[in-house]
Amino acid sequence: MTHPGKDAFDRVAEQEQVAGSRKLRKVLLATGIGHFVEWFDFGLYGTLAAIIGLQFFQSGNPSVALLSSFAVFGAGFIMRPLGGLFFGSLGDRKGRQKVLATVILLTSGVTFVMGLLPTYHQVGITATVLLVITRLVQGFAAGGESSGATTYLAEYAPTERRGYFTCWIDNFGFMAFVVGSGLVFLLTATLGESTMNDWGWRLPFLIAGPLGWVGLYLRKHLEDSPEFIAAMKSGQTSSAPLRKAVTTAWGALLFCVGFVVIKAVGHWTLQTFMPSYLATELHFSKLNAYAITTIGLFSVAVLVPFMGYLSDKYGRKPLMLMGCTGFILLSYPAMMVMANGDVLLAVLAMVMLGSFIAAFDGACTAAMAELFPTSVRYGGLSIAYNFAVAFFGGITPWFSAWLITSTGDKFSPALITFLTVLCARETAGLPLKR
Repeated sequence: MTHPGKDAFDRVAEQEQVAGSRKLRKVLLATGIGHFVEWFDFGLYGTLAAIIGLQFFQSGNPSVALLSSFAVFGAGFIMRPLGGLFFGSLGDRKGRQKVLATVILLTSGVTFVMGLLPTYHQVGITATVLLVITRLVQGFAAGGESSGATTYLAEYAPTERRGYFTCWIDNFGFMAFVVGSGLVFLLTATLGESTMNDWGWRLPFLIAGPLGWVGLYLRKHLEDSPEFIAAMKSGQTSSAPLRKAVTTAWGALLFCVGFVVIKAVGHWTLQTFMPSYLATELHFSKLNAYAITTIGLFSVAVLVPFMGYLSDKYGRKPLMLMGCTGFILLSYPAMMVMANGDVLLAVLAMVMLGSFIAAFDGACTAAMAELFPTSVRYGGLSIAYNFAVAFFGGITPWFSAWLITSTGDKFSPALITFLTVLCARETAGLPLKR
């Protein structure tokens, strides 16, 4: 005969488990949608780089205009470390939730403004200056997003499922790229390239306004993470978290930088470089270039949660090493396949590269958060992530070229990450550091 008290206890435990699962899903949804909005806004510039180059720079040569547009794209990344320092310190001192709400409001607002800017043909060099300013502000705000969202979700996730839950950050980020690229594809197909070049390019930027308000609403109604609340109550937070991170967690900072190299190169190669490269250098139509890129990014988004699940089951290192190895060995063959000019083969090549990026991302997000203690997690991640992304993401062509010249190896960026992962310790299944 079952004791009635035991039944009541079991029912309460079951109800608490259900309530906890609902809360975790709410946190995942609100954090993920906010992250989606953030990267939809930030990634649009890259997708539309070729058109922006023609609208905001004086040049009769599309290739020169494109290079100028990419230079401004890189300027946004240069601001990310400054934003990371500012928002990272604030997040470790005041809390994760408030900072994440501020970041999404700032980014969405400036992206909306970008859609209203006058062009070079209307106001001359003033248009270029205004574009640079908006991109710098956007980059500053973005410096607090990825590290903050990763920190927040890692501190909510169950230890044994942290890889799966945190990798949804990458899923939402890539889905934002997919939607942004897909929207540009649909607008180009509907309006035509001429209309898109004239005024249609503004529409995706203007959508950022209402999307930002949705993300802000969701984030304002979240509580702060249990780990941060516990650290506050126990007096474990620091009044100078950045200084503490640099002096006490420098090893974690170096490992995190090494992890991020291939993320930065892989993400922004697929999302930003490929649409313009396919259209300008390989002479695909813009419609086909956007379609190929969209499908490739979608494959990453679909695969990332599965890879996160595998990282919880088999460890972070095996997945990350597999991603690095595949990217190193197959990047050049994939580019050769794309050069054949066949759309289907180009799609398959993009999906192949995307699968290795997904394998790395599925494990890497949790691995980065697990490097740092709670008191410096937001700031530590912000420093390492944003400095690495600024060099290897925003100015990938220039920095990678320097590495190739210096080492004689065209796969130097990916090899940096491979060696870093090889030396790192396994953190899957371990509780977060306090």
